Formats: sequence, C-alpha cells, structure tokens
Amino acid sequence: MANIDFSAEIRALRATYESIERVSDVDALREDIAELSERAGEPDLWDDPAAAQKITSRLSHRQSELERLTNLASRIDDLEVLVELGQDEDDAASMGEAAAELESIKKALKDLEVVTLLSGEYDEREAVVSIRAGAGGVDAADFAEMLMRMYLRWAERHGYPTTVMDTSYAEEAGLKSATFEVKAPYAYGTLSVEAGTHRLVRISPFDNQGRRQTSFAAVEVIPLIEQTDSIDIPDNEIRVDVFRSSGPGGQSVNTTDSAVRLTHIPTGTVVSMQNEKSQLQNRAAAMRVLQSRLLLLKKEQEDAEKKALAGDVKASWGDQMRSYVLNPYQMVKDLRTEHEVGNTSAVFDGEIDDFIDAGIRWRTDNRNAEK
Repeated sequence: MANIDFSAEIRALRATYESIERVSDVDALREDIAELSERAGEPDLWDDPAAAQKITSRLSHRQSELERLTNLASRIDDLEVLVELGQDEDDAASMGEAAAELESIKKALKDLEVVTLLSGEYDEREAVVSIRAGAGGVDAADFAEMLMRMYLRWAERHGYPTTVMDTSYAEEAGLKSATFEVKAPYAYGTLSVEAGTHRLVRISPFDNQGRRQTSFAAVEVIPLIEQTDSIDIPDNEIRVDVFRSSGPGGQSVNTTDSAVRLTHIPTGTVVSMQNEKSQLQNRAAAMRVLQSRLLLLKKEQEDAEKKALAGDVKASWGDQMRSYVLNPYQMVKDLRTEHEVGNTSAVFDGEIDDFIDAGIRWRTDNRNAEK
C-alpha cells in the first residue's frame, strides 16, 4: 500500500469516469428515462403485453445505466475521503480497505467503458444464439453441448433470462445444433463477438484408444427482430415442414408433428423449432428467428456493397476465432485478440467476460481502422 500513489490513481479514475460520462451522454439518458417513464405510466400500456414488456425492460435498463454512473461517481468521492482519513490517522486498516476499493472501482469502470463501445445499429437488441457441431464426429457434438452450457452459465452469472428455442440431439452424445435466446439489453452487441468457429483439442472420451481429437463447432449470433423492423417474407418464398420433436438418442418426445422447419427458398436459410408444445407456437418462434436472420443478412449485404464501393472488401474475422486446448496442456486462447487463460474449467463454466471484453475492444479498433 505504501507503493500506491492514491492521488494519481484517483485522478486517473476521475479522468476515465468523465470520459465515460461524456460518451454515455447523461442528459440524453435522463431524457430517455423520463420519456419511457411517461409511456410506462399510460393506462393502456398492457393492452399490448409484448410492447409493454419492451418499454418496461428498456426503462429498467436505462435506469440501471444511470444508477451505475451516479454510484461510481459517489464511490470515487468516498474513496478520496477514506484515503484522507486513513493517511491523517495513519490507519493501516483504512488504507487496506482503500486499496481494495480502488481495484474494485477500476474493474467497474473497465466494465462500463466496454458498454460504451457497443454502438452498432443492433447492439442494444436481445440476442439469438445458434450453435452447430462441425467436423469431429461425436466429439464435435459434445463440444457443441459444452459451448451451449458455457453461454447459458455466462447468462446465469449475469442474471440474464434465457429461453432454449430448439435442440437437435446427436445420436451418441451431445448436440447437432441448438438455438437459444438471451433476453437482456445489449445481449447482441455483447455476444456477437463470440460468433465464428471454435476449436477443441483434447483426449477424446469417446475413443477407446485414448487418442487426441480436434473438433469444431460454429457459433452464430443474431439480433432479435422487433416490431418496428420491416422484414416482409412472401408466403411463396417459405417452405414449411413439420416433424416430431426428438430428444437425446433420437427418442421421440412428442406424439404429434409439433416441430417446425422453415426454409427461406431464395437464400436457403433454414430455421427449426421444436421446444414449444404446439406446432403454432413453434412456427411463430421459427418465423421470428428467420426474420432476424434475414434482417442481419440484409445489413451484411448492404455493408459489403459499401465496402466494395470503397474498394476495401475484407474476409470475415469469425473463422477459427478461439481454441480450447485440454491436452497436452490446458489453455483457452482467442486467435484475434491474443487473450488467453489457463483455467479451462472456469471458461467452460461461463467465466468468459474477459474474452468478450477483449473481443469488443478488438472489434472497435478494427471498425475505426476501416473508417
């Protein structure tokens, strides 16, 4: 603690906070809260439950944003007072508490700083995450299930509600594919840096000779469509197939053809849903995800056209974006940001915030370089 220059550290905290405050536009944030509060107080708000949920969720998020900002300002002020008292009274316990609070505020500012980088067109949206097993047979299917658990645990750690929309089980173990929704503001902007090909290297538990196996799984993240989005799909562009829902090992979990598969004929985009109880519910959920995928596809095509006009077309950054090595050593490494950790168990248990933060900063740097 004697080596900590608290005056310099507190000045740095204030400078970082002021920078975040400017980017966050606190006045606009307060205006947004006032407008949303007014809409939330309208007597006919719950005539449309879906719209009402959006308004109240957005209001809660905006209020939380403002509260985080004001609380951090207060914590920095309180830290300065604590340091002054500790130094005046030569109180080692107070100085130890100040050192711990200093690190805690640094972490909170870092987290808040990352949120200010989420400025993409759809970054504020909720997210739909799809995971597909790739090359590697049963190990790839098992890896897909491991990744799904990782993201669901990450969401659980943050208190974000999730809904599993579709699961297609592999015959021996694991998943062929899965789709789930993360219901939190900025879920898309946050998780979109996880899109791409993930690679696992380990001694295969399914190989009786104990050989090392490399397997792959693909992660796709799309923003959830909203009522204001204009994506109209003519009925003649959609093929609808119905089938029975299935569980692990291929067993049937429903005696009726309640599962639905939608194919968008012009693009070849396929969406399956089977976790709802009725065919009508599965079809509605599948249509929503299909619209979300086509919305993102439309934006990607527009962005590609703009880059082509500028003479600067670059390949997608997503392929083989992260390696999870469990043998001969243990290491999870992001191949874009170079961020790596040795505690693979913690990563698979959802501790991926540092990877996501590094990915968001990496993406921002690349976007700025392209301007």
